[in-house]
Amino acid sequence: MTISLLSTLPPEPFANPHSLYYAPESTFPARPSRHRPWSAIDSSLFKQWLKNAESKTGIFSGGELSLERVVIQGVDMFGKRIGFLKFKADIFDKETGKKVPGIVFARGPAVAILILLESEGETYAVLTEQVRVPVGRFILELPAGMLDDDKGDFVGTAVREVEEEIGLKLNVDDMIDLTAFLDPSTGCRVFPSPGGCDEEISLFLYRGRVEKGIITQLQGKETGLREDGEMIRVCVVPYEKLWRMTADAKVLTAIALYEMAKGQGLLPPQKT
Repeated sequence: MTISLLSTLPPEPFANPHSLYYAPESTFPARPSRHRPWSAIDSSLFKQWLKNAESKTGIFSGGELSLERVVIQGVDMFGKRIGFLKFKADIFDKETGKKVPGIVFARGPAVAILILLESEGETYAVLTEQVRVPVGRFILELPAGMLDDDKGDFVGTAVREVEEEIGLKLNVDDMIDLTAFLDPSTGCRVFPSPGGCDEEISLFLYRGRVEKGIITQLQGKETGLREDGEMIRVCVVPYEKLWRMTADAKVLTAIALYEMAKGQGLLPPQKT
């Protein structure tokens, strides 16, 4: 089977058994170089989506659904790599012939960390307030970051994001993967919006004890990589009030996992 690009390039053979088409509204120019249109198909984002779909628990494993074609609609570059990928998968129910909704915004895996600091008998959560253009608001959320691909260093990425966004240096060995407590059938990650986005998040927990002066220093601190367009303000809130102070799904999911793991005695003893 061949892949046909809706461009000036002729069809070329491709190892994947599915047909893929390049959309005329592609972000690439009308006369792209011969190698460039294929970068979306060769990207880790697309390969991981196809791998998931064809896995033992994937949507094609039972044989009820068939993939007819994929139309690449948009690509956003992060430097030399593809950061975001928008495509439409034409998937049909073999029995009824009806098309299954298949619009995908691919951004890949990410990490987020729930930081709990104990000081003078009270526990505080450390959040960031960031500009989130898609919802048109400033959002209080967990420190978080994207991985380059599914094989990235999840713990290392979490620690690095905290250092960049909060200014705290955390020990990798003190990190607890909350999503690891999920049943293995889930992939041990959470999907915040699986109806339209492939993002899967690993949620980590860090617990520490600090002097009250540290809490004061963190409150309202402005951080982030301004050269990358980041506008970040650190917010420290009492943990008991956290669940009511933000609509960030990462925060609310992390609270649920933390409380359930703590209640069932799954968390290791806190280091002194």
